[in-house]
Amino acid sequence: MFSGSIPALVTPFRNGQVDEDAFRRLVDWQIREGSNALVPCGTTGESATLSFDEHYRVISLCLEVADGRVPVIAGCGSNDTATAVRHMAFAKSEGAAAALVVAPYYNRPNQEGMYAHFAHLAEKSDLPIILYNVPGRTITDILPETVARLAEIPSIIGIKDASGNLARVTSHRISCGTDFVQLSGNDDMALAFNAAGGVGCISVTANVAPRLCAEFQAACQAGDYGLARTLNDRLHPLHGALFSDVSPGPTKYALTKVLDNFPEDVRLPMTPASAGSRSIVDAGLEHAGLI
Repeated sequence: MFSGSIPALVTPFRNGQVDEDAFRRLVDWQIREGSNALVPCGTTGESATLSFDEHYRVISLCLEVADGRVPVIAGCGSNDTATAVRHMAFAKSEGAAAALVVAPYYNRPNQEGMYAHFAHLAEKSDLPIILYNVPGRTITDILPETVARLAEIPSIIGIKDASGNLARVTSHRISCGTDFVQLSGNDDMALAFNAAGGVGCISVTANVAPRLCAEFQAACQAGDYGLARTLNDRLHPLHGALFSDVSPGPTKYALTKVLDNFPEDVRLPMTPASAGSRSIVDAGLEHAGLI
């Protein structure tokens, strides 16, 4: 259902407000450069700092500009189940193709609590759900046994896995079936992830290098791992560079280098990329042939 290069879009801010013009230009550029789907209001989109009105406006803008050219997977996660229900209802009403739903953070539910959270969302909405497992941010970890249980629910169709545990790709293939959509949440692991059975990446780097990321994913899907390795070698320093300071600061800095008049602003408690990080990003962009 979903595959290839799927950027987890940044949310541009200017003077404290969402910069709608910059976001429109970003979305259109992503599609023209070959991105296969789009994710607004994920972690990279600083969703934790958005008001409900802003969150919903960003989703609506993304759908408006995409205009059916690519699917939009709306970020709908929350540590409050009722809020996630509300987000999914809005995304469904606007025409999103699916919801990306992060594991509940801060509350630290056990595995039964996580199962109950996602099962409740599936009960309240028929919008397809992609689980998002990122223990480094949430502390909670959706274990493979819980993923297997959740995969039995028809509307839970896949996972964005940022656990960093590549063995889970095989575990999920065995327990959830080959139709269960597995998307990497780590750009630097996407090559091995795809070789193990993944079908794409919800990507930070694709914000900055959408065409290269799309070509890399296409090579993987075609089974041309020689070309995929070559493209991965071009992208690899950039993958690391975009996390050389707290994300999405380095990514927003990189976007100022590849898109005209793109704002670098982030919202507190995030801060802009440091001078050292900017130097690393510049080197990564140069290595990739983007500047």
